[in-house]
Amino acid sequence: MKQKTIYLFIFLILFFSACQSPSISVEEQTPSKSLYIPDFDADSAYSFVHNQVDFGPRVPNTKAHADCGVYLTSTLQRFADTLLLQEYRVKAYDGTMLHGKNIIGVFNPSQKVRVLLAAHWDSRPYADHDPDPENRRKPIDGANDGASGVGVLLEIARQLQLKRPDIGVDIILFDVEDYGAPQDSEASYSGEFWCLGSQYWAKNQHIRNYSARYGILLDMVGGENAVFTHEGTSLYYAPDILSHVWSIAEQLGYGSNFRRIETPPITDDHLYVNQIARIPMIDIIEYNNTTSTGFNQYWHTLNDNMSNIDKNTLQKVGKVVLATLYHEE
Repeated sequence: MKQKTIYLFIFLILFFSACQSPSISVEEQTPSKSLYIPDFDADSAYSFVHNQVDFGPRVPNTKAHADCGVYLTSTLQRFADTLLLQEYRVKAYDGTMLHGKNIIGVFNPSQKVRVLLAAHWDSRPYADHDPDPENRRKPIDGANDGASGVGVLLEIARQLQLKRPDIGVDIILFDVEDYGAPQDSEASYSGEFWCLGSQYWAKNQHIRNYSARYGILLDMVGGENAVFTHEGTSLYYAPDILSHVWSIAEQLGYGSNFRRIETPPITDDHLYVNQIARIPMIDIIEYNNTTSTGFNQYWHTLNDNMSNIDKNTLQKVGKVVLATLYHEE
């Protein structure tokens, strides 16, 4: 993951200037019924993150990637009512054909009202933002950028098995998200080569005529004292969902982590779910205003490892998402 979408940011400014709509609002919305405080085991979520990282970098077409895919499939299958796999081949920026696998867990399959949760499980083949130039063609552990979101979703899946929500939930672990060209590459590439797994799913959904009320994407949700903001792509496509989820976070006492600050849009899996599948999806992703990229300080470096995963952050994000699901009717 990914890049700041500056061109989209400029478009958003023009759009909001030209067209004001009552539905485009980031004002606080108080949930209409009392909030259920869900259980969420941070130690369990942390273990799910650790187990992924133990395989090594989960770069497509590697043994570590294949082995981790087996682990994630069997783990999600333990909790879900139905487990589906999407296996496919997609072309990378350099022409390499990558073997991808989207792993999908379905809960309450008979329910028509559904919510989509997602994260990506592959890891970056290049530490192209590492401070040491010698490391910039080495693959990363991706403990935060990838494994953290998946770890939270696996613990959410475990909790959903224990206490069923009133709605249907689909958890999708997208693959081949982070295989974009190296940042310092001098070559020119044309095409959209980030988020290839979510692009594939958006065009080939696991159920014909699939629909969901909304979606929530988790990305980089394990950093210590992480701050999550109103990211621009989410704000453009799903402002009401964004405000609703942040309101729940505030009710849980996590307002210092979930801040109502508008930040630039990014290219992430939710962009293609919004654009192609037409499902309003937000991205819960760390924003760091002290870095030049706006991402976590260890983003796309060899330091994106387990030493920088914080259980408290995993728990806060997990409880916010679960409380949101249990609040739905």
